[in-house]
Amino acid sequence: MSSTAPPEPVIATIVRSSEDEPNAPSSRTIEVVAGVIRDRRGRILLARRTEGRDLAGLWEFPGGKHEPGETAEEALKRELREELGIEIDVGAPLIRVPQAYPAKRLRLDVREVRAWRGTVRGLEGQALAWVAPHKLADYAMPPADIPVVAALLQPDRYLVTPEPGGDDASWLATLERALASGIRRVQLRAPACEPVRWQRLATQGVALCRAADAEVLINANLELAALVGVGVHLRASQLSGFTSRPLANGQPVGASCHNMDELRAAQAIGCDFAVVGAIKPTATHPDATPLGWEGFAAMRETVSLPVYAIGGMGIDDIAEARLHGAQGIAAIRSLWPEM
Repeated sequence: MSSTAPPEPVIATIVRSSEDEPNAPSSRTIEVVAGVIRDRRGRILLARRTEGRDLAGLWEFPGGKHEPGETAEEALKRELREELGIEIDVGAPLIRVPQAYPAKRLRLDVREVRAWRGTVRGLEGQALAWVAPHKLADYAMPPADIPVVAALLQPDRYLVTPEPGGDDASWLATLERALASGIRRVQLRAPACEPVRWQRLATQGVALCRAADAEVLINANLELAALVGVGVHLRASQLSGFTSRPLANGQPVGASCHNMDELRAAQAIGCDFAVVGAIKPTATHPDATPLGWEGFAAMRETVSLPVYAIGGMGIDDIAEARLHGAQGIAAIRSLWPEM
C-alpha cells in the first residue's frame, strides 16, 4: 500500500449544516457508499465538498452514489478510482446511516478500505485531508457523516446497570466483571435504590469504571453526577426542562428517547448520544408496541447524533443495529454478566 500524505490540514471553520431537520423529503432513497481510508500513520482521509454541490465546504468520507446495477462494493471501487486515482480492496461494513434532508433522503453505506494502491489525489478539484482519528470531530461534516465518526471512535455497546438488590458487594463485583469483558460505556442506574445507599454505590461504581478507562454516566440525577464528576443520562421526561447541555463539555450527556420529538430535543440541547427503543418485545414492557428496525431507522434519519438501539438487544444484534444506522446496542440483561 502506498500513499502521499498532504500536510496537516487547517481545521474548517464552517458551521455544521442546518439541514438535519427534514421538511417533506423525497420518498426516494439515494444509495451512497463511502470508504474509511487509512494511511500508514493511521490517519483517515476526508474530502471537502466542492463549490456548486449540496453542503459545499463540508468534509466527508470519500465515495459517491451507486450507478444502476452496481453493488456497493463495485460503486465504492469505481468512485475512489474516479475521485482519488486509487485501486482498493473493500473491507468490512462499518455503518449504514439513513438520513433525511429537506429535499432528499439518502442511505450512506460506509465500508472499511482494507488496502489501497496508488497515489491519493483530488481528481475532481476537491481538497483532501489526512486526519488523526481523535481529530475527526473537529471537522464540519454533513449530518450523515457525523454518526460515522462515532462508529469509528465510540463504544458499540452501552451497559445500563440493573437494580443492586440486597448485595452491594455482588453488584460491584458483577460490574467489575462486565468492565473486564470489554464494556467501555456505562450508565449507572438504580431508580428504586435508597438515595444514601445509591450515592455510596455509585461512587464505588464510578471508581471501577475509571480504573477500566470506561466512560460512565449517572441516570437522571444531575446533582449526583456533578458530585462524582461524571456524565448524566437524561430521562425523556427531563428533556423539555433544558434549552442547552446540562453539563459542561467534557462530561458526556446521553438521553432516552421514545419518539422523534424527544430525539430532536436531545440533539437540540447538545446531547452526545441518545438511546431509542424498544426495538423488540421485552419482559419489562410486555404490552408496549416495539419499534422494530424500520421504526428505528425512521427516527434515526431525523438527527445526526449517535443513537443506540435498546429493547431486547444483545451482542448478536450489533451488526443488524449498524445496518440501520445505530451506534450499537444498549442493554441491561444481555450485557450484565450472570452470576
